[in-house]
Amino acid sequence: MSGKKSVGYFVNWGIYDRKYPPQLIPHRHLTHINYAFGNVNKDTGEVALSDAWADVEIHYEGDSWNEPGTNLYGNFKAIYLLKKQNRNLKVLLSIGGWTYSPNFANIGNSSWRSTFVRSAVKLVEDVGLDGLDIDYEYPKNSSDANGYVQLLHDLRAGLENLASSKGQSRGTYQLTVAAPCGMGNMQILKVKEMDAYLDFWNLMAYDFAGSWDSAAGHQANLYADSADATSVDKAVRYYAGQGVAHNKLVVGLPLYGRQFTNTDGIGHPYSGTGQGSWEGGMWDYKDLPRPGAQEINDHRLGASYSYDSRTRTLVTYDTQPIAIQKAQYINQLGLGGAMYWELDADKPEATGGSLVTTMRGQFVSLEWRQNVLSYPGSKYDNLRNGM
Repeated sequence: MSGKKSVGYFVNWGIYDRKYPPQLIPHRHLTHINYAFGNVNKDTGEVALSDAWADVEIHYEGDSWNEPGTNLYGNFKAIYLLKKQNRNLKVLLSIGGWTYSPNFANIGNSSWRSTFVRSAVKLVEDVGLDGLDIDYEYPKNSSDANGYVQLLHDLRAGLENLASSKGQSRGTYQLTVAAPCGMGNMQILKVKEMDAYLDFWNLMAYDFAGSWDSAAGHQANLYADSADATSVDKAVRYYAGQGVAHNKLVVGLPLYGRQFTNTDGIGHPYSGTGQGSWEGGMWDYKDLPRPGAQEINDHRLGASYSYDSRTRTLVTYDTQPIAIQKAQYINQLGLGGAMYWELDADKPEATGGSLVTTMRGQFVSLEWRQNVLSYPGSKYDNLRNGM
């Protein structure tokens, strides 16, 4: 069995209320950090960091205030130091996400794409990245989908040119996407054409149920009862059927739960989502199960939830037994590995409840691919000098 990818999304806003700096990332259990999110200018296509203070300015313990020159600090310096500790740890800037995806509206414009590629590739060298992850949610029509293919084509060329300019081999810098799992959004994508330029696909295999539904449901079920329902397996089989190699499909797991209140259970009506760790009745996995709630694992569907019969409150999320079942599914089908949204919501490794380490324990080995530490073209003096 080949080594698996272990991809964790680190969000730059997590350093604030959640107090989750890069130093807490369980990097020994990861092959990739997808740094969320880079933004893009809707009109020009210029890719830029979304929070300069968090990304490149905040000083962490050990950072000097007296270094001469222009220097990189913030999360990207902290993550670069992790890369020096763990040469198998790659960091990709994830561009877009739900909030910034409307800014992809001009993806069909060649000038917009050209600016996107030039600025994104410049960021790779400036802040010490190993590639790019495009999280475009979602192309609405064939024109958007064609523009997406062309953007990936141009990004691949831009990354290969960067590698060549530094005397590095082709494929040094990776290009991935965060991919939908709902049939409506999947069918719009030009999957075969996209796949030619991608190292792997991160399947957003969650949010199958939520406040938009009339009944409480599973948000990340491995299998489904009906042919028209969304499931992880259905998405995997769709992409594979479009020609994507199994080892390029990375299955996403939610490190959070979606709550339904005033309900008698899965498939039953509900009223409201209540309060959670954050808005919309969303709970961090580290805060689950809630006191008084019982966890239920349905291995037939590969789904789990907690239910409090006193308050009639249900939360749909992945438990450790279901994470293990998903890891076994990944192993059996020869899939690429697992992805996690988002790292700061996981339980600490020391609790024994971490889903990241639970999944890692089911994989014989992690894929080995050495990261990049040399950035002679960076605008930051300390990164050019290797910190």
